[in-house]
Amino acid sequence: MGNYQVCRRCFDSIAKRGWRLRFGVSRRAGYLAAGWSVIFAGLHFFWALGGEVGLDVSAGEQLASERPTWFVAGGLWGIGLLCLVGAAVALGLQRRGAHGRRWRALRLLGLAICVLLLVRGVLVEVLLIAGVSTVGEVSAAQKFWTLAVWNPWFILGGVLFGLAARSFGRGMTDRAAERATAIQ
Repeated sequence: MGNYQVCRRCFDSIAKRGWRLRFGVSRRAGYLAAGWSVIFAGLHFFWALGGEVGLDVSAGEQLASERPTWFVAGGLWGIGLLCLVGAAVALGLQRRGAHGRRWRALRLLGLAICVLLLVRGVLVEVLLIAGVSTVGEVSAAQKFWTLAVWNPWFILGGVLFGLAARSFGRGMTDRAAERATAIQ
């Protein structure tokens, strides 16, 4: 067996493992983003069903104590349902087999969720640190928990969705390139 054949086998092996590594990253990021979404949905459903732990430092003491119908319907049940839709998107991003418009739509939806979560997390973080309050007074406890827990949680979700969408797109592009090369 010549040196060329040994090197060629090593190269082929590394190339195959590299593709599997990207595939694995996409799957993990998709599952983690789905888990993030389900946890966040569960928290909103807990609050919608009357749970009180953490709601006052998340939404504010007034909304937590009064619980107006619009807040429970849209802000708790609605967000919980949107989180479940996000979990479905994240699971779609870890799968393979979507082509054409469905592939682009799924990837764009994942990227849109990423941008939405990152903008929400970073923007609110900056506004709170700068002391800007457009809605009213924010209590010290609400500010602390928002800076320490909620905004990093949104940023984490944005990063996970971004990684899943990025890996999903790359995996599909690599497979399409491999098919095109094989045909030639």
